[in-house]
Amino acid sequence: MSDNREKKAGCCPSLHRSEPSPDQEPVHLESAAREAVPCRVVSIAGGITTVGTTTPYLPQDGEGLVRTCRLKPYRIDPHAVTNAWFAQFVRATGYRTDAERFGWSLVFHAFVPEGTEVQRVVDTPWWMKVAGANWKHPFGPGSSIEGLEDHPVTHVSWNDAVTFAKWAGGRLPMEAEWEHAARGGVPGAKFPWGEAEPSDEAPLCNIWQGRFPDHNTLADGFFGTAPVDSFKPNPLGLYNMVGNVWEWCAEPFRIHSVGARARKANQAAAAADMKLLKGGSYLCHRSYCYRYRIAARTSASADSSTGHMGFRIVF
Repeated sequence: MSDNREKKAGCCPSLHRSEPSPDQEPVHLESAAREAVPCRVVSIAGGITTVGTTTPYLPQDGEGLVRTCRLKPYRIDPHAVTNAWFAQFVRATGYRTDAERFGWSLVFHAFVPEGTEVQRVVDTPWWMKVAGANWKHPFGPGSSIEGLEDHPVTHVSWNDAVTFAKWAGGRLPMEAEWEHAARGGVPGAKFPWGEAEPSDEAPLCNIWQGRFPDHNTLADGFFGTAPVDSFKPNPLGLYNMVGNVWEWCAEPFRIHSVGARARKANQAAAAADMKLLKGGSYLCHRSYCYRYRIAARTSASADSSTGHMGFRIVF
């Protein structure tokens, strides 16, 4: 197995959309008919926790330098936000996502219908810029979320996720909250289920099996996203904390180091308005993107959207 620790591009390609976006119509969040806080939410006790790992696999991502944090009690949804719930939000508010307002989003090559006019991302040619791709047309014009209502919503930017969370009466999790919940009460756990490595023959979450990016054996039963309650939950009852879709977190992306390289990276991330994502996705594979570990992290600009990024909320 090759060592690809220097590879980064392609996990969550950042769009850095330079063209002006049409103005968003006012969204009256306070007057919207909100769904009550779901009864399924899991209560997490506050206390001392740690973030990061003592054995970083991708140190350039800022996995290392274990930090100790004190958390207040919070509640977290065991599921990522679904297409069905996001559709309810849109019906109640008239909200238009960044992908809808810009008119395009990034779609994994295998999902693009034949004959669709696309623009490939140069550094990661398996990503295609598709006009008309958005949360309700995840593969481009003519596609729909019919039959995918219980799958995580995708093609949502950080901006979109923050707005939805406000409407729902919640917010995006901080990295410390996300990691603490993902470990399920097991300090230092590598994965939500423990230390066992998923494999092509024994997948434990929704990630890639086979040869990326051209051949997926579908050993886990899914080519793209899976329903949000798929696979075994962690000890706290939380589903798909790794794999399935990357999940936006509340804070900007930052490498917690005093080194010159980290300072330079952080300055660039701040200038590009880069936000933090956790958990990996259905496109992760150890041979390319070993970021379905709890300590793993990546970033994308606040207006980025792709077919493998979603979110969950805390209350």
